[in-house]
Amino acid sequence: MIKTTFKIDKMDCPCEENLIRLKLQDFRNIKRLDFDLASRTLSVFHIENEHEIAQCIDSLNLSSHLMGSIEVQDVDNNFAESDRKQRKSLWIVLGINFAFFVIEILTGFLSRSMGLVADSLDMLADAFVYGLSLLVVGAVVAKKKRVAKFSGYLQLLLAILGFVEVIKRTIGMEEIPQFQTMIIVSILALLANAASLYILQKTKNKEAHIQASVICSSNDVIINAGVILAGIGVWLLNSKIPDLAIGTIVFILVIRGAIRILKLSK
Repeated sequence: MIKTTFKIDKMDCPCEENLIRLKLQDFRNIKRLDFDLASRTLSVFHIENEHEIAQCIDSLNLSSHLMGSIEVQDVDNNFAESDRKQRKSLWIVLGINFAFFVIEILTGFLSRSMGLVADSLDMLADAFVYGLSLLVVGAVVAKKKRVAKFSGYLQLLLAILGFVEVIKRTIGMEEIPQFQTMIIVSILALLANAASLYILQKTKNKEAHIQASVICSSNDVIINAGVILAGIGVWLLNSKIPDLAIGTIVFILVIRGAIRILKLSK
């Protein structure tokens, strides 16, 4: 078996990693893909045709460079246990994210907080990322693309509806959000994301799906802190503006992620 390593300068988020996986799915000679987001490298374990693989990766315009190839022994057995642990970790964090999507969207509407509603959509977006990661093993390309397209359009629709609600609340005479609910629920969400981050880091695995999930959970902790600060701002200023501001920021992040996911489905 051959291990060919690529340097991919523009591979810095889960969407680029999933894009590459989808692009290379038709190569039957590829046995495994190992990504390292931190160093922006990809190791392809394959039997032959490294130049065709390189051309396929180059077509994505991610500034890729073939670094070299070496002969290695069969890696399937060595990575079987690692794959099992990855799947288990991803299922746990997917469950956490989806549960808090439900909690935050309900409490967000009840407390009139767009910050909580927006953060719930970010949780849903991350759940889709983890779900797509789990589909990598054993799924056909067409199925992955259908799921990616559905998740992208759903996120985009929900974020647009959120923006419309932000505009309505900005120009309308809406009541000030319940800052107590904003702060308490966001603290719980922060703890949940911190637990997800711990679970993922505990695997000590450099494979891209785990690293991408770590990045998602790390960003979520920052967003949760932003909603907490917005809640404090609502309390101190007796104004809905801090809540609408953080909601707008998170909606923009969700739309950006949705557009990237939709690119995967083409």
